[in-house]
Amino acid sequence: MTDDRMNTAPQDAELISLTEEYEIAYWRKRFGVSDDRLAEAVHCVGLSAAAVEAHLKSSERVNRQSPL
Repeated sequence: MTDDRMNTAPQDAELISLTEEYEIAYWRKRFGVSDDRLAEAVHCVGLSAAAVEAHLKSSERVNRQSPL
């Protein structure tokens, strides 16, 4: 079955796909991160949306606590 190109939400809300532009755009907007940051998070923790979200939140807390 082919992906519906008019769809703007992921086909599986529990897994992140970095192969479809509309899915990348969805996750980038949902987490408020760049393409590179999203890809790095997926590389670190895998495709689970929950794991990526936790990783990004954890990284955000660490970055706020680090002195400049």
